[in-house]
Amino acid sequence: MFPALETHLKQTIPDPYEDFMYRHLQYYGYFKAQRGSLPNSATHQHVRKNNPQYLLNGSLGEKDDLIPDTLQKEKLLYFHSCLGWMQWRSLSLLQPPPPRFKDSPASAFQVAGITDSHMLNLPHLRSRQLLYDELDEVNPRLREPQELFSILSTKRPLQAPKWPIECEVIKENIHHIEWAPPQPEYFYQPKGNEKVPEIVGEKKGTVVYQLDSVPTEGSYFTSARVGGKRGIIKELAVTLQGPEDNTLLFESRFESGNLQKAVRVDTYEYELTLRTDLYTNKHTQWFYFRVQNTRKDATYRFTIVNLLKPKSLYTIGMKPLLYSQLDANTRNIGWRREGNEIKYYKNNTDDGQQPFYCLTWTIQFPYDQDTCFFAHFYPYTYTDLQCYLLSVANNPIQSQFCKLQTLCRSLAGNTVYLLTITNPSQTPQEAAAKKAVVLSARVHPGESNGSWVMKGFLDFILSNSPDAQLLRDIFVFKVLPMLNPDGVIVGNYRCSLAGRDLNRHYKTILKESFPCIWYTRNMIKRLLEEREVLLYCDFHGHSRKNNIFLYGCNNNNRKYWLHERVFPLMLCKNAPDKFSFHSCNFKVQKCKEGTGRVVMWRMGILNSYTMESTFGGSTLGSKRDTHFTIEDLKSLGYHVCDTLLDFCDPDQTKFTQCLAELKELLRQEIHKKFHELGQDVDLEGSWSDISLSDIESSTSGSDSSLSDGLPVHLANIADELTQKKKMFKKKKKKSLQTRKQRNEQYQKKNLMQKLKLTEDTSEKAGFASTLQKQPTFFKNSENSSFLPMKNENPRLNETNLNRRDKDTPLDPSMATLILPKNKGRMQNKKPGFTVSCSPKRTVNSSQEPAPGMKPNWPRSRYPATKRGCAAMAAYPSLHLYTYP
Repeated sequence: MFPALETHLKQTIPDPYEDFMYRHLQYYGYFKAQRGSLPNSATHQHVRKNNPQYLLNGSLGEKDDLIPDTLQKEKLLYFHSCLGWMQWRSLSLLQPPPPRFKDSPASAFQVAGITDSHMLNLPHLRSRQLLYDELDEVNPRLREPQELFSILSTKRPLQAPKWPIECEVIKENIHHIEWAPPQPEYFYQPKGNEKVPEIVGEKKGTVVYQLDSVPTEGSYFTSARVGGKRGIIKELAVTLQGPEDNTLLFESRFESGNLQKAVRVDTYEYELTLRTDLYTNKHTQWFYFRVQNTRKDATYRFTIVNLLKPKSLYTIGMKPLLYSQLDANTRNIGWRREGNEIKYYKNNTDDGQQPFYCLTWTIQFPYDQDTCFFAHFYPYTYTDLQCYLLSVANNPIQSQFCKLQTLCRSLAGNTVYLLTITNPSQTPQEAAAKKAVVLSARVHPGESNGSWVMKGFLDFILSNSPDAQLLRDIFVFKVLPMLNPDGVIVGNYRCSLAGRDLNRHYKTILKESFPCIWYTRNMIKRLLEEREVLLYCDFHGHSRKNNIFLYGCNNNNRKYWLHERVFPLMLCKNAPDKFSFHSCNFKVQKCKEGTGRVVMWRMGILNSYTMESTFGGSTLGSKRDTHFTIEDLKSLGYHVCDTLLDFCDPDQTKFTQCLAELKELLRQEIHKKFHELGQDVDLEGSWSDISLSDIESSTSGSDSSLSDGLPVHLANIADELTQKKKMFKKKKKKSLQTRKQRNEQYQKKNLMQKLKLTEDTSEKAGFASTLQKQPTFFKNSENSSFLPMKNENPRLNETNLNRRDKDTPLDPSMATLILPKNKGRMQNKKPGFTVSCSPKRTVNSSQEPAPGMKPNWPRSRYPATKRGCAAMAAYPSLHLYTYP
């Protein structure tokens, strides 16, 4: 393999190469033995013949058993580095070796008779990062860099979800089949006599299931691992006493599960407490849990006691979802709407915290000893997404135009996937002319309806339909099917593991705290630099309104007036029994500035939307008063593709028709608004100047203002710093700039010290004696300029009143200290009212001395009737008590 090298290695006497290696190994401290302990060439030859590639193996540690001598390992390690240096040098990086080398590593090979051409022609030394032409000439080029993170592969199992280390996770794999009910599932019709159970709690009930290790408010995410919490998984459900024990067994420690506690309050009645979003004390809406040990003929009642939203679709007929494992196995029946006596009401239990709301319903299970699941909506987990993406990666046709990439890693280390879907272009000009469409879902983990709409879109755009092929020819689709995998895994409703709503942080600069959002915005920013982004749409779910609708952003550019409403109107025409244009809203509110819709709009995407899909069903057309199924939501994904073709049709007939219809609808809306205000308006002129934001009401989406701000771990640090700042904060004193100010400050301090001394003396000597010493004290303050002093305690409380003897009469000289107008005011006061005087200005010598005072006392600028207040300036803590 190395002809020249082998010749030298066969020699039994030290040669120049071995001498060279000896000197270098000794220089760098690898070799400290005597020269005679160097291995001979026979040993080299024996080892190399038995393992001809051990020199070229990237990891010498794997061949330790074949290398008999420690010195030989060190020698081979250095020789291996020399090979790497020669390869690096051969890639046209013709820089001299580091100065610390007395002899360059190349000299080792020159001594051995190995040249650069020999090195490049050795197949075992070629890097996999180099590509050669067909003639195998020395003209390598670098291979295209691989992805930063590994993606799905048919040769490896799926990436297991990573959980916070506080979460216990059961080992069972939960999987549900997809199924569409053959008949419409109608809303529940309230009868008016639904029972409202009284919440009794643990005091009168029995806890049959409760999670102990759940991160709540005050804690924050630290690390994650596959399988969550270490150690043995405890059995939280109660132990059955025998076959006759009909206690239900609850469980929710699986993907997207959410149940904190279950209390048995009657034989077939249970109170359920949902777990809040991790590291918060809010957002209880999504539920998903399992029950076992069911009884067929019994009527069970379940009551969720800690929901937070005052309004819900359960009040207008929405039913919970039930999944029977026996039905799925025997009859291929999946999720279905079930429940009677459904009632959504306010929890009357007042513990001084935020008000809670309850959801109660009754149900009869289809089988004995069945395993059933309840859910707020059709679950779609992170594992479900990975299975779907794996099928795409394994499809030889779809994988040609769908490139699966990793956008980033979440806080817990789960992969955030990015799909780039487009047909290969014939020329670079054709590729550059394509516009982009960006779609995302599951930024709110509890809104699983967004994932089903996304799945319908992907099913169609990856199909061999002519319309799908046309869309791939003219667009580049950037698809983010699950933006918040951590929240989906742990069963959150709205937040990520940072304890914050990601859809309020698209403007964030905290890449480490909100990586999914930061990288999404950065990806779209780079995309805008490459090509025009025609449309951005983020798929969500809505818990208070039926149907499907869009939230957009009013355009201020008169050239594109009402253009942002064309796509929603077209979608309404393509799906009239599901999509409601009248529920759409295009007002940009200040509280929604951090949402993806508004941020992308401000980045320059005119058609930027949030698609809201109801948790309930439709009130339109043929689907009126029926629940949406999985197929209904998936069909909406197809309608999005169909509407894109209409929106970009070179024939602008549909576009122009929709614009005209929008202007007429807007005219009617303006007439309606002015009519409600009792005003008449003439819209024949330039009525398009009317602000659209004034006409529309605010969006009725969820208020996540409490989930704004810093992530939980940074918020805790900020609170600590704020407390420390308050603790050590010192009041800033104004700088004294003139000598006069310094003198006045000095005189003021001396006066305050004398006042304190005088007050201490007056308390010992008595109230009357203090008044008799008043002229003497003021004599010592001659020629002082008094600054205004604020009375810190203008009223006398009961304690101050008791300090002096109540039988002690007031000194007559105090009459000069009481203002006449204050006397009149005091007559109207109740007995026991206290009065004090606080001057607003300094004294002035231009007035006559007050009666009873010496002439050398500084005269007040106030009239004689008001001199009492000026005199009281010397006693900031002295108060007069007026008796009735």
